[in-house]
Amino acid sequence: MLLEVQPPETTKMAARTKSKVTLKYKTKYRVRNWAAYEKSLCRRGDITVWFDDDAVASWNAGASGLPGGQQEYSDLAILTSLTLRSLFHLGLRQTEGFVASLMRLMRLELSVPDHTTLSRRGRTGDVPSLPRKADGPIHLVIDSTGLKIVGGDLLGRLGAPVASFRADGAYDSRAVYAALTAVGTPGIDIAIPPRRTASSSGPSVGTWQQREAALLRIDEVGRRQWRKESGAHQQARAENGMGRFKQILGPRLRSRSENGQRREAMIGVHILNRMTDLGMPESEAMRN
Repeated sequence: MLLEVQPPETTKMAARTKSKVTLKYKTKYRVRNWAAYEKSLCRRGDITVWFDDDAVASWNAGASGLPGGQQEYSDLAILTSLTLRSLFHLGLRQTEGFVASLMRLMRLELSVPDHTTLSRRGRTGDVPSLPRKADGPIHLVIDSTGLKIVGGDLLGRLGAPVASFRADGAYDSRAVYAALTAVGTPGIDIAIPPRRTASSSGPSVGTWQQREAALLRIDEVGRRQWRKESGAHQQARAENGMGRFKQILGPRLRSRSENGQRREAMIGVHILNRMTDLGMPESEAMRN
């Protein structure tokens, strides 16, 4: 028989008091450039579409010079169609009709990829790599996407060494630290909150030493202060980015194949980058 034990009243009061204290010190922010940011949000909804001469000329695929059947549409045509699909949350057949209507409105005599072609080429089409703003090691902030991209050695595909790494407690494992040792620069800075039930494993070597140091510091100053000192709170940037992705593009990927999902995710990131280039909020902490 299981018995439910009620905590003493003093414990309940202490819990309520602790909750109030936590909320009291929660930092609030305000947007300083609200007028400009508001205009950028309106521009994100502008559905003006135009094709420049180069795009029109490159819509159909050129001869590959290889034997066998030739592709009718270029990667540009497929990428443009799939981008519109992600942006407006369309099915493949609806995408075919939408692009065809754009061609009629712009009076362009260009054929449109059918939904079967979009499905097939969506698994193999070329999606441009994301541009890097600077050369050298990168500072990596990770959050689980919830988009269910199957498998993949993500750290091994970065193409640049990692100088610092921030993630939430779900990544607190020896396997992650070992992977970061392989892709990180000498002296890589790692801040992953240890699980609340974590305990010291004694003397250690390599990147795992940073986890041991985090446990000791948390015992000394508490988890909140450690997060501020270590910069672990920067992981919220990844959470905000994924929240923005799901809010604008939807909480799930429409492609069923792994290759299609990867390309769809890349297309979504390109869309978000274009939107954020239009303008982002500049926030400042409010003083009490």
